[in-house]
Amino acid sequence: MRRLKDDMLLCLIYLAAFAAEFLLIGILGYVFVKGFPQVSWHFLTSVTSVLQGTAGIAGNIVNTLYMVILTLLIAVPLGIGSAIYLNEYARPGKIVGLIAFTTETLSGIPSILFGLFGMVFFGSALGLGYSILTGAFTLALMVLPLITRNTQEALKTVPEAYRSGALSMGAGRWHMIRTILLPAAMPGILTGILLAVGRILGESAALLFTAGSGYFLPRSFGGWFRKLLESGGTLSVQLYLSMSKAQYSVAFGIAAVLLCMVLGINLLLRILAKKWDVV
Repeated sequence: MRRLKDDMLLCLIYLAAFAAEFLLIGILGYVFVKGFPQVSWHFLTSVTSVLQGTAGIAGNIVNTLYMVILTLLIAVPLGIGSAIYLNEYARPGKIVGLIAFTTETLSGIPSILFGLFGMVFFGSALGLGYSILTGAFTLALMVLPLITRNTQEALKTVPEAYRSGALSMGAGRWHMIRTILLPAAMPGILTGILLAVGRILGESAALLFTAGSGYFLPRSFGGWFRKLLESGGTLSVQLYLSMSKAQYSVAFGIAAVLLCMVLGINLLLRILAKKWDVV
């Protein structure tokens, strides 16, 4: 009887795994079948023109890359640094518990509230207005708990013998963290960064309040730097706007490009992990 129950549970586990795989393949297949006919070189390298009646997402792709890079530049150092402090330096107590509770609470706040806060604080109080920089600061607040918690859990998986061995050989704490703990915990850290990138690429509600929906490309070299302080709609924002205008073919084309970007970033992180011999 016990063997029968074990076999039934094993079958259910395999069934759940195959169901998840089937669901992923179904979503990818449906989006790609509907979206790839819309994707062309002109679609990827031009901007939407109302006068010519053409659709293009080059400006939105640039805005998305700006948003991902800026957000990670802000959130990754803060998230990893916070995790190192909480896991390696801070002593268990009320302050550490309060920080952990605050981080978990921050991760559960709806994105629309982050957008409202970003518009009021970064946009109005700091005078950044509707801009890519305002959106990046807002998204950094959103993904900071995700990176922090994943880094903490990754550091906890590193065996205690690594720490005691390095310290007993005379290595300083920071040297031990930099050369031993962080490389050993890199798979978990990269997982957190990958999840953060996915949330950045898929976010639209908060960015509608903070970054706006501009889609034009800079016309000069200096314009690429000034663009940080200009309105910039990402691919997810443009996807929402296209759906609201019943431009379904354009929306599916944007969705296909978004999925390709997510898959490409995922593959890049895996290649980097193998290059560093941390997987």
